[in-house]
Amino acid sequence: MSGGGLRRGLRDVPRTVWLLAAGQFFNMIVAFTFVYFFVYLTDERGLSVAQAGVISGIGGAGTVAGNFTGGWFGDRYGHRRVLLVGSLISGVGVLALPVLSVPLLYVAPVLSQYAAGCVRAANAALVATVVPEGARRQAFAVMRFAANAGFTVGPPLGALLIAQAGYGTLFVVDGVGTLIFAAYAARVLPARGAARATGPAEASDAPGVLACLRQRPTVVLLLAAILVTDLVYRQQYSTLPADLDHHGLDTGVYGWLLAINGGLILLLELPVTVALRGRAPLRIIGGGVLLVGAGYGVLAVGPGFGTAVAMMLLLTAGEVLYKTPATAYVADHAPAHVQGRFQSLYSGVSVSGVVLSAPLGGALYTVAPGALWPVCAGLAGLAGVLLLVAGRAGRAGRAGVSRTEEVRSVRETGTRTG
Repeated sequence: MSGGGLRRGLRDVPRTVWLLAAGQFFNMIVAFTFVYFFVYLTDERGLSVAQAGVISGIGGAGTVAGNFTGGWFGDRYGHRRVLLVGSLISGVGVLALPVLSVPLLYVAPVLSQYAAGCVRAANAALVATVVPEGARRQAFAVMRFAANAGFTVGPPLGALLIAQAGYGTLFVVDGVGTLIFAAYAARVLPARGAARATGPAEASDAPGVLACLRQRPTVVLLLAAILVTDLVYRQQYSTLPADLDHHGLDTGVYGWLLAINGGLILLLELPVTVALRGRAPLRIIGGGVLLVGAGYGVLAVGPGFGTAVAMMLLLTAGEVLYKTPATAYVADHAPAHVQGRFQSLYSGVSVSGVVLSAPLGGALYTVAPGALWPVCAGLAGLAGVLLLVAGRAGRAGRAGVSRTEEVRSVRETGTRTG
């Protein structure tokens, strides 16, 4: 896509989204504590690997729980308010980590990461409410670009801070940076008015979220497919490096694979999303999920340098295709009074692999190492096929409705003229 075409495609993204994306870029640059938290617990605090694993695991569960519930708070109290309060709690929690006793380390990270998960859900809900249907794919792509760009810079900067000034400085920069983001968001996000940033109160006779989901079976199917896909997708952060090491590929190779993933996402996701914004979403999402499955299917042939690179290229292509349209699809099909809860459901299932992928993948790899990649490929392949079938059925249904309306219009015209 040409630069001019990309600019035209992004023209409908509101100013509020650009401002929020700028804040998210900064926030992701300083959000490096969780990357080094496990090493901090073992090296700096002298905890065992088992203790560090439990603390980190509980914190990850807090992140997932925050994603699942942040939208509920937003629908009730306002998404802007949830973003601000969550950022404050998260920032203070990170600042406190170096001075906490070991027993409190089992509690404070859970609260801090729960708040951070609520912020993620609030971010998505804010975009969904301020952007009209038809421009949400582009808007969510802008937000993902900002987050990925910030995270590309953050971990190397965190490593530099640790080397030069120690872990204490790492927590101070992360915590203060999160508080700065909260102040910035309070300044740039509209408190009321056309932006609708404070989700409307639910009317007493309005259907609840479960009733709304029952009326939208394709949303339920999409959420289930993303849950399975994220479980498979995040094997790249747990069992993949272990399997590569088992086959003689060191951490340097794994690092280059992650660099390929991050670089291609930054380069391709925004223009690809804009170029495909008019295409049927479920078919794009289904195709992306199939590519994720194909990536792990390549590994099933036998892990090696060539198959590992091919796997990462396919996985990245799948991520570029499915993640942004899936977020927008949920937003486009959410009633206004439960927009936050719909986004929370998507945010929660889209990070569920943070908690589930390592233990489930690790257990299967321990029992049957050769079965892991075929199982991953099969699960993602099944999810992708179901989404493609749903997309084709939905398209046929819309075409049938259009033909019915056309026949009715002709009949009505004939009656009037006759």
